Order: sequence, then structure tokens, then C-alpha cells
Amino acid sequence: MSSHHHDAFVIARDHGKTREIVVDFASQAIVSEKIHVGNGYSMLTIDEQQATSELVLKFKPFCDSIRRRGLNVSEVVVTTSTMGWFGEAKPERLIKKRPFYLNGSVNTYLRPIEGMTIIVNLDQMKVTKFRDRFTSPLPNAKGTEFRISKLKPPFGPSLQNAVLFQSEGPGFKIDGHTVRWANWEFHMSFDVRAGLVISLASIFDMDVNKYRQVLYKGHLSEIFVPYMDPSEDWYFRTFFDCGEFGCGQYAVSLEPYTDCPGNAAFMDGVFASQDGTPIKITNVMCIFEKYAGDIMWRHTEIEIPGLKITEVRPDVSLVVRMVTTVGNYDYIVDYEFEPSGSIKIGVGLTGVLEVKPVEYVNTSEIKEDDIHGTIVADNTIGVNHDHFVTYRLDLDIDGTDNSFVRSELVTKRTPKSVNTPRKSYWTTKRKTAKTEAEARVKLGLKAEELVVVNPSRKTKHGNEVGYRLLHGQASEGPLLAQDDYPQIRAAFTNYNVWITPYNNTEVWASGLYADRSQGDDTLAVWSQRNRKIEKTDIVMWYTVGFHHVPCQEDFPTMPTLFGGFELRPTNFFEQNPVLKTKPIKLNTTPTCTARND
Repeated sequence: MSSHHHDAFVIARDHGKTREIVVDFASQAIVSEKIHVGNGYSMLTIDEQQATSELVLKFKPFCDSIRRRGLNVSEVVVTTSTMGWFGEAKPERLIKKRPFYLNGSVNTYLRPIEGMTIIVNLDQMKVTKFRDRFTSPLPNAKGTEFRISKLKPPFGPSLQNAVLFQSEGPGFKIDGHTVRWANWEFHMSFDVRAGLVISLASIFDMDVNKYRQVLYKGHLSEIFVPYMDPSEDWYFRTFFDCGEFGCGQYAVSLEPYTDCPGNAAFMDGVFASQDGTPIKITNVMCIFEKYAGDIMWRHTEIEIPGLKITEVRPDVSLVVRMVTTVGNYDYIVDYEFEPSGSIKIGVGLTGVLEVKPVEYVNTSEIKEDDIHGTIVADNTIGVNHDHFVTYRLDLDIDGTDNSFVRSELVTKRTPKSVNTPRKSYWTTKRKTAKTEAEARVKLGLKAEELVVVNPSRKTKHGNEVGYRLLHGQASEGPLLAQDDYPQIRAAFTNYNVWITPYNNTEVWASGLYADRSQGDDTLAVWSQRNRKIEKTDIVMWYTVGFHHVPCQEDFPTMPTLFGGFELRPTNFFEQNPVLKTKPIKLNTTPTCTARND
């Protein structure tokens, strides 16, 4: 946790130099200014990317190549790829531009024009390298349409409306950026790099009649997406979506009734453009109550003769959502608050595959040993890749003096002195991590409970209050070699869980300057100091990992694939905090049935 600051940190690119400027809001004065001399560059701006696309579309050698391929320049769209880092001592601020061909399709990323190398120097704003190898066919536009207004019958399965009707209005209240719902209170805001930010999350405890701290600040820190094709057109595609492009900068306006249900409220997001003027994204965040037929808790008592008791509570939760579309992928980012005290954090992957054009249409035609993906359509390979979604979670469990406890579940043989037919059982072996090295976790290697506790706060039964980490779907780790350049830059994915002491300069897992970075300012490097993390203000970093082998169902758009985790109270309350929650009456929209009199 940090104290409130009333200043702004500005990164400005000026005459080939990166300036770091701190401006005090109260005095409207520059407090400090220095030149960044380390590795890496700041996030690309939308203005820069648009300007370089226009530059390429007017570049004569490029236009000549397009015409030589028999294509129309007016149907070409040019997008931006970062260069990555592959051992250069001091890489320049360069980007690669990639052309795509529309001409009958609006699904841009499914029609790549490959075989071109186009490099632009951002500081000089000029094309510094151009080469066309005139390779690869152009994937057909057929089958790439995804607009319902353009698709033709037969249509997919018919779905009935599923509506949560709240006759008395929503159960949450919004005061500025503070949200209050059920027993939760939190603040939500928007950041150009992270997007949605949740902070000051506290839960009301009836037993002590006050709000208790849980999460001081939580947000996306990085999304690392390396593609698994080492060829000239693909090797550099090792994207850091938040650090290079901005998960907030590329967040999109949410569509009522489809992105968010009818009972949702919306908030705008604002960030500074390249020249400092504000850019507003309307309806970029939404808040809604969710009921999907889940059960909060239940029990049927049937053991008492002549008496049957059933108590059930339907589970209603509050969801805060953002969607960011970084290139071809759409990421649905959800924070779900439960009355039981849990916070479920999830990410959904959807959108469009990155594809590679090839000559063949069937697996029987493949001649190479490795095509680096799957044939998903005619002349089209969906390339293998990963998604590593890293969150920064500044937990304050009942205060800032927290510790990280690992309780391993170990098998024990039953002592012969015990009179029992059982031969074994398991028990817990508890260890409090004293340093950062002791807190690094690769999930799946052993059975263990991972809990952030406040050792100075205990229940009436003597248990330390805490919140447990429950990993869900998608907890894969990296498969790249540790000496591979992309993995050096993304070494923060080597573990699913890291714990660090709070440091207000350690916010972005890939480093403050992720573009063309060299891996020398990342979470993995900070953690090498092996600082003490016991009974202090600590930060948890968690990575949701997906290995994506594309399939035909991912074409032309991909059904959403979800992963995530849960922060769940563990001895935080004296008992079940929703035991006394009264049953709610679920209302649905009235239906009318015609009578045949």
C-alpha cells in the first residue's frame, strides 16, 4: 500500500530521448525531470501507429510490390508489430509493419500479405528497411465473415432470452468511482496501460460491525503472447500487450445487452494522448449483478425422524468488466465479488487467430516436418502460441503486515501404535515464506495451500486471518528455453506465483519500458534480491497461462476460452459470513400466454 499522491508521472519521447517528468497537480509545476538511459522504450501510442501505417501506404516500393502481386493498394490495411529483442546491444526504436488485404473481407487478420519485411524508425518517422520475397499465397476471403447481418442461413442454435429482472433496480450504488454492493466496497478506475484497476476493496464484517481491508490495488500487469514459428515472418511475434501497446489504450466501448447484461451500469475511461489531450473511451467499464443459477450454499437435513429441512441460498455476485482488443485478440477481464468474501478474477480469450498463408488445404498435402500450427481453413494455418496473463495484486489482509504461508499436503503412514485398519492419511506441513525465493510457486508440482495471512490478527479460536489463492483453469507455465530472448524478457512467467515486498516502482512485470526491453528490469530481476517478505506489506503476482494449439472451431472467430483464479477468505471470518443472508426472491420478466377461448 502507498500513500495518496497528487502528482503525475509523464514519459515523453523528445528528439530521440525518453524524458521522465513528474508534475505536481497542486502547484502545476514540474517537480523533477530526467533522461531515461536504460534499456527499452515506452508504450507505442495510437498516433505513432497510425502515422507509420500512412507512411507505409505512401511508400513507393511498397505500393509497387502490392501492384506486382496483382493487388489493389486501396484494399490494403497496415498494422503494427513490435520488433522484440534478439541480442542487440542497443536496439533503436523500430517497429515492423504488416500488411493485410481486405477485398471482400472485414476480418483483417485472416488475410495476411506475407513475405514482406517493413521496418520503420519511429524517431525518424521513415521506412529504414523494405524487402519483398513475394512468397505465400493470399488466404481466400471466403468463410471469414463474422457480422450477423452478412451471414446467410442456416443459422446456429436458437437461444431464448435469459434475463435477470430487477424490479427495484440494481442492488449496487456508485458514488463517483466508489462502488458499494452487499457487504463490499471498492474503488474502480482506468489506466492507459493496465485498463481496469480495482482498489481499496474492503468487506463488511457483521461480527465487528466494520469494513475490513482485503485488496489495496489489483490490475493487469502484462499479457505475454509468444508465437511458436521461428521463420523470418514470425520469429519476432513475441508480444507484450500491456507494455508495448497498452491494455487500457486498446480497451473498447462495451455494448449494452451483449458485452454486459441489461442491468449493467457503465463508466467511461480517460487517458492522455500523444500530445497530452484527453482521450475518452465511453462505456469502457461495466458493473452488473450476476445470477446464473448458482448456489451460494445449501443443506438438506434428512437424519431427524419425521422432519426434513432444506435451506438454499441462490448465489448472486457483482461483476466488474473490461474488454481490451489488442490486435487480433479480445480479452474479457472480469473481477467478480461474492458476498461470501471471495474475489474471482478471470480472463476470457476470444477474437481472431493470427494465421499463416500456405499452399495446401488438407493435412495430406503437408511436406514440412513442422507447420507450427493447424490447418483451420483453405490455405490457412492457425499458428501455435501462448497467452500469459499476469496480475499485480497488492493485498492488505486486515492491514499491511502480511505474510505468505505455504501448507504442503503430505502423506503420512498410520503409526502401528494406532488401532485402526487405515494405513495412511494426509496432513498439512505449514511453512511461512521468509524471503522472496521461498515464495515462488510453480503450480502442479505438489499439493499445497497458498494463503496470505495477517499474523497479528487472529480469530477467537487462534487462527491467523487470511485469504487463500485458488488457481483455476489455465495455470500452464512457459515451454520456451530459458536462454531464448523472448523468455529472458518474460522471465516473470517462470513461476505462477511470486511474492514481493511493496515497492511503488515495481508495477509492471515486464518493466516500465517493455518495448525492445532486454529483461533486465522485470519482476524476475527484482525478486533476485531475495528481500524479506514476512510480516510486511507484500504484493502477490499471479500468472494465468494458456498454451493454444488452434483448431478449426477457432475460425473465423474463436469461442471464448476462460481462465482465472480466486481469492477466498480463510479464517478471515468467525463463521460463514453469508449464513444469515436471507433468501432472495428472484424475479423474472412476466410472460403472457394466449388463451384459446
